[in-house]
Amino acid sequence: MIDIHEGIVTTIRERRTINQFTVEPIPIEVLMEILNDAVWAPFHSLKEPWRFIMFVGAGRKQFSDAVLLTYPKDKLEKFAEKVADAYCHGIPVTLLVLIKEEPRSKEWEEAFSAASALIQNIQLLAWERSIGVVWKTNEYNWDPKFREAAGVKPGEKVVGTLHMGYFDKTKMRSPKPRTPVSELLTLVE
Repeated sequence: MIDIHEGIVTTIRERRTINQFTVEPIPIEVLMEILNDAVWAPFHSLKEPWRFIMFVGAGRKQFSDAVLLTYPKDKLEKFAEKVADAYCHGIPVTLLVLIKEEPRSKEWEEAFSAASALIQNIQLLAWERSIGVVWKTNEYNWDPKFREAAGVKPGEKVVGTLHMGYFDKTKMRSPKPRTPVSELLTLVE
């Protein structure tokens, strides 16, 4: 029998940010299972603070077009084809994780923190299924043209753009070293 603690530790320590994916599609059922488990992240409000928009298959063009709306003309002429190819063919799934914008600091911080915990859950659950994830917070997330074209509602904040896909494990990077906790901890006894 697998020690559950060891399984969690292994997943946390082995997970990597993946930027290059194979073209193999991820079944919608698998994505739904990941999200249904990920929503068990802790949250402080009476209602879960998140919502999702997922771009797969032909829907990836909508995401690509939304990103390209934010490019100035000179950059658009130079990069449009490359960007469209990457988002429409190179990334099997793009998931926007959204929360409601909140003017009250405490409530906003709680919702943002909960959504961040949810994203970590997505990353770990995906990793256990050999699906890589990169969590992006690009400038276009704030651009009104992108937001409208991507389906972000007024009053919502994009916490993260998650690109997801299967990947070639032989091309994984080594982990970045971590500072020992003993160097970061102030222990008050």
